Amino acid sequence: METNSRIETALGRVVEKTTAAPCPSHLAEAIRYAVFPGGGRVRPGLCLAVAQACGDSEPRLADAAAAAVELLHCASLVQDDLPCFDDASVRRGRPSLHERFGEAVAVLVGDALIVRSFAEVAEYVAAQPAACAQILQALADAAGAPSGIAAGQAWESEAAVDVNAYHHAKTAALFEAAAVSGAICAGGDVEKWRRTGALLGSAYQVADDIADALGESGRLGKPIHQDGSHARPSAVASLGATGAVRLLDQRLRETMHSIPACGHRESVEHFIEMAAQRLCPPELRSQLRHTA
Repeated sequence: METNSRIETALGRVVEKTTAAPCPSHLAEAIRYAVFPGGGRVRPGLCLAVAQACGDSEPRLADAAAAAVELLHCASLVQDDLPCFDDASVRRGRPSLHERFGEAVAVLVGDALIVRSFAEVAEYVAAQPAACAQILQALADAAGAPSGIAAGQAWESEAAVDVNAYHHAKTAALFEAAAVSGAICAGGDVEKWRRTGALLGSAYQVADDIADALGESGRLGKPIHQDGSHARPSAVASLGATGAVRLLDQRLRETMHSIPACGHRESVEHFIEMAAQRLCPPELRSQLRHTA
């Protein structure tokens, strides 16, 4: 089955279980709204690309891990948009979840998605206890503190921000978990793949900074200029647009070079190339790269 189909099929199964009776209908509708239709599915795509590069010996577990990673990402978007954080009215080109369903339901959706992400992997514990334990630990590290998504969100409330820690926790940590989980499912070298995930996550953060500063809200499907309006550190603020694009190019080269030796390296290279085009369109990168 093609990767995107695997991801959507896995997410469909998970959401069906999460929203089954006796789940309150309003919560069920909001959960579906949070997950479908999705964005680029970059993180679960990375998980499956790594699993495939390493042989994809346990595809059902890999699908569960990919779905779990995406549920954590969807939860983080719901939380990031809340009035207490970005107070964003739009996400993925439509009203953000709290705008559509209310703040109280949005908080509960975030909680439900986080819990379900762990439950999805836990279903395989009896058959593959060691692998599941490692995946669950990777997901927990990426979601919580001291250096996961919760910590990344919390850095925005600090008077002084450790920029590297902030960007790693807010973005790169979940990319790490995606790559690590894919490697675990197929017996790959976890630590080497962790570096690949972290570098791609770092590239994604730089690209997101560029998009926030220079992109178009309609194309992105979310508000822009959030970093500037909230006085957050960004690659564009510190390096300028040209410097940020050069840093993005550097991070993408480092990501490619970091890919461990594996049976299907080309699948990961292709995934990274496609992700790079989505992160920052080639024409924009070319334009900014040569700006004086």
